[in-house]
Amino acid sequence: MTETSSRDSRALRRETDHVVNEVAQGLRTLDDGAAWFSDLSPAGRQEVLREVAGYALQAHITAADGRAGVARSGVKPTANPSVMICMDPPRSGFAGLPADEHEKAFRVLVSVFAVADTRRRQKYCRGTCGHAWHNLPTATKEP
Repeated sequence: MTETSSRDSRALRRETDHVVNEVAQGLRTLDDGAAWFSDLSPAGRQEVLREVAGYALQAHITAADGRAGVARSGVKPTANPSVMICMDPPRSGFAGLPADEHEKAFRVLVSVFAVADTRRRQKYCRGTCGHAWHNLPTATKEP
């Protein structure tokens, strides 16, 4: 297996940022985001899981966000990613889960991020936000 170049890695991070924020803001469905994720290479999926876990932690997720996100994700509350995200504090290491749990982890992480990021946008960024990722255009093109 070849290592991803730094240029490819940056492009994947930008694409991840775009897809995840579109899902979080309701501009793309979770199923569409999961389909995008599933089309990535195994190494790409691991990289995305690390990135999205970082987004969730930056959004200061809580155990309540974890429970609400799991409910939105369609993943069973007893699945490893669901249990990990609902711990207080939430566990990390989603990229280290077995490959057959990566899509579940993606669904959980994006859903939990959506809950926490929506709360933060409403509380801290309402009407005055300069974060580019909080000001996505409503009409978007597929990546």
